[in-house]
Amino acid sequence: MKIMKFGGTSVGKPERMHQVASLITRDAVPKIVVLSALSGTTNALVDISNSLSNSDRAAAKQKIDALEAHYRNFIPSLVQQEAMRAKANAIVSEHFEFLNIILKISFSEALNKDILAQGELMSTKLFSVYLEEIGVEHVLLPALEFMSIDQYEEPQLQQIRLKLTELLKQNSQIKMFITQGYICRNARGEVDNLKRGGSDYTASLVAAAVNADVCEIWTDIDGMHNNDPRIVDKTVPVEQLSFDEAAELAYFGAKILHPTCIWPAQQENVPVKLLNTMQPDAAGTVIRKEAGSVGVKAVAAKDGIIAINIKSSRMLLAYGFMRKIFEVFEKYKTSVDMVTTSEVAVSVTIDHDEHLDQIIRELEPFGAVEVDRDQTIISIVGNEIAETREILTKLFDAIHAVPVRMVSYGGSRHNVSILVPASHKQQTLQLLNKGLFGL
Repeated sequence: MKIMKFGGTSVGKPERMHQVASLITRDAVPKIVVLSALSGTTNALVDISNSLSNSDRAAAKQKIDALEAHYRNFIPSLVQQEAMRAKANAIVSEHFEFLNIILKISFSEALNKDILAQGELMSTKLFSVYLEEIGVEHVLLPALEFMSIDQYEEPQLQQIRLKLTELLKQNSQIKMFITQGYICRNARGEVDNLKRGGSDYTASLVAAAVNADVCEIWTDIDGMHNNDPRIVDKTVPVEQLSFDEAAELAYFGAKILHPTCIWPAQQENVPVKLLNTMQPDAAGTVIRKEAGSVGVKAVAAKDGIIAINIKSSRMLLAYGFMRKIFEVFEKYKTSVDMVTTSEVAVSVTIDHDEHLDQIIRELEPFGAVEVDRDQTIISIVGNEIAETREILTKLFDAIHAVPVRMVSYGGSRHNVSILVPASHKQQTLQLLNKGLFGL
């Protein structure tokens, strides 16, 4: 079985939906198709929720009406038969009736989750109507019947596997299934969402649950590139990455894939392909167990980094010092990206300032605390690069003009990370592109 996921831009226009239909019917392989909401819908629903949480029902109503008008205008180009247009309009009416009803209800976080789920529910139902019009036999699998998270908001893979397998058995003669990305039920049985990674996460979980042959993530980019194409002029798609390499790149800023999406596929060794809906025949990038080659594959950058330096003579020969430092970050549920140490100081990086003031206050008894904002982590990823002397020489020769704040080396065989001021991000990426890839 094949899993195919299409994001918001891939279904954001009627003609794009038509293109998706042609892609999923190119072969007779059994498949589960995961769809995101139409592009812009989730942001619109977030705005509606925000207006309701601020008790601005007039603004919420205005935004609901604008979004409904967008969907009404979408339908005539999506389907041609009057009966199908009537069915599609009935779907839109059902969901916007719900959104209008909530204007009269007290806002809550549970209600917010219900609001955010409407985008995926509508996109899949409308796509199903189009498939019906063109005669494609399929079944709409409601994600809310099998996708679930526990009390810690982590996916329940075994439960998902059991429920999904049963649903597929009930439709054993069908080879095409459509389902929603992003949405799920929580431990209380309420509508919720996967947050991190959204629809990509759904696709990877589904692929793991059914032990699929491949999980295809279709976007508007032809795979994962060796550098950020928005900043660097000359970039090329990477043909193959290992799961570990892809996870490093995703974590350190490669936007095409969220790091959480790697784990489920890796657990069941399901290859992940990153493909382009605009160029469906392009090779894209395949992510699998094997790295494919040795050497630098790609560079990624993670913005909004804060560096914290704690300097103290008490570190000298002191055991337990590091534990006390990290317990502060644990207390405030703040993840640490990079760590460097000396005999008298430790530097760490975090990627948000939500609890920064409290963290600094609790660190100050340990020593002098310095904070550097507006930093960028640039991660150089490839197979065994940390053990390849020539690569390290090239790396540091390329960036000799850049003021490097921290270097993380040796923690992973696949990654060397450097911390630079955000103002030097563009320069650094361009220098690395030339020095490491000759581009």
